[in-house]
Amino acid sequence: MKNIILEKIFVGKPQTLGQKDAKSAMDKEWTSGIVKKPVEGKVWLGRTNLVGDGQADLKYHGGPDKAVLAYACTHYAKWQTELGIEQMKPGALGENFAIDNQTEAEVCIGDLYQIGEAIVQVSQPRQPCWKPARLWKVKDLALRIQNTGRTGWYLRVMQEGYVESGQPITLLERPYPEWTIAKCNQIMHQQPYDREATQQLASCKLLSENWRNTLWKRVEKGENPDIRGRVIGPNE
Repeated sequence: MKNIILEKIFVGKPQTLGQKDAKSAMDKEWTSGIVKKPVEGKVWLGRTNLVGDGQADLKYHGGPDKAVLAYACTHYAKWQTELGIEQMKPGALGENFAIDNQTEAEVCIGDLYQIGEAIVQVSQPRQPCWKPARLWKVKDLALRIQNTGRTGWYLRVMQEGYVESGQPITLLERPYPEWTIAKCNQIMHQQPYDREATQQLASCKLLSENWRNTLWKRVEKGENPDIRGRVIGPNE
């Protein structure tokens, strides 16, 4: 078993960036909580947020199923190489928890973890929107995040408590070892017409309500939402 560590904790409140009168879509004014700063010492993790954290668009971000965004530290070396951006380091994609020694291939829906005083549960992969692309001025970044599977994953809070950078992350339960974050991403994004796999994933009781609803619409009505509004949005 790997020694999984909460390497860094990041929090940030929504702020307005860009310029109102910018001609380029990528430079226009926008509001987001994606810019986060590292915090030291103990931080209180409540049901829907870390103290000091916040989201601008509560329709698509935040809430009990998406209280904390976790991301693998190891991905950043790849982003630096692929994008040529040396500043792409842990915290750069809006995550709250930078995780060492764990990736999407090793995290499963429903995983229950102890971190400090808190207990958290994996709820869904991140579905990236256009905001990381706007932040880093890479128009197709959300699509790259999605297609590479380097999405990160969301946590719901089962027990509130203080957490701190450097603490171990201890697996307590794994009810769905078959549903890794990597597998969920594959079914959602790479196998939209695989009805059987979609139905199996939609039946996972600890998957977030939002993902289950999307998958059931695919099974029952053949609906596959157009992702362009999410991954490109107002960046063009």
